Amino acid sequence: MKIDTRGYGETARAYAYRVIRENIISLDLEPGSPFNDMEFSRRIGISRTPVREAVIQLSEESRIIEVFPQKGMRIALIDVDLVEEARFLRLLLEKAVAELACDMAAPEDIEQLRENVKLQNFYMEEGSPKKLLELDNEMHRILFVLCRKELTYNMCRRLAIHYDRIRSLSVNTVKDRTIIEDHRELIEAIAAKDKKKAAEAMERHLNRWRPNEHRFREQYPQYFKPAVHERERFQEIS
Repeated sequence: MKIDTRGYGETARAYAYRVIRENIISLDLEPGSPFNDMEFSRRIGISRTPVREAVIQLSEESRIIEVFPQKGMRIALIDVDLVEEARFLRLLLEKAVAELACDMAAPEDIEQLRENVKLQNFYMEEGSPKKLLELDNEMHRILFVLCRKELTYNMCRRLAIHYDRIRSLSVNTVKDRTIIEDHRELIEAIAAKDKKKAAEAMERHLNRWRPNEHRFREQYPQYFKPAVHERERFQEIS
């Protein structure tokens, strides 16, 4: 598990929330693994109460941690239905943002986006999936901010944690340059003020994980919640 330094003025609860969330997304806290709040609080150097508060917040807002009273806690398995729901939300919002950016992006915004993609290409070459994912997130944040929709971005990020775990699997196992090409096409469409192409590029980008779903399930079966038909078959056998 990776533990970042606590930010200046960051409350204990916010710090615990951020560290837990980042480690869930990066898969350092693996799907299905137990979570020990006492051990975690010891490792990051804060009391147990803010850790438990952060766990409850994550459980309630995204169902990413399962809490079993008197028994313990565990990191939720990847539920493809929740991944799809998060993708659906992002698709609705980010296609609209891509179109809005065609009207609102200033030349300096376009330059900032292009620099971001150059860095993505560099870290792809360096084999640094975590940094690549950070830059991907930052690129999307830039788009929301330039469209004056930063609160919408923050809401979307909270709900998209299940989708983000699939993205982590994708960048860790698939060296796919088409992701970076999607970004380039999106930025150039925005620069050209072509709303149709911008929306199409965003949709293509957000759907990239879907062809690899079967591969991920085969490679990491222990990470995934069984599909409905699989659960029904298990219950029949039981």
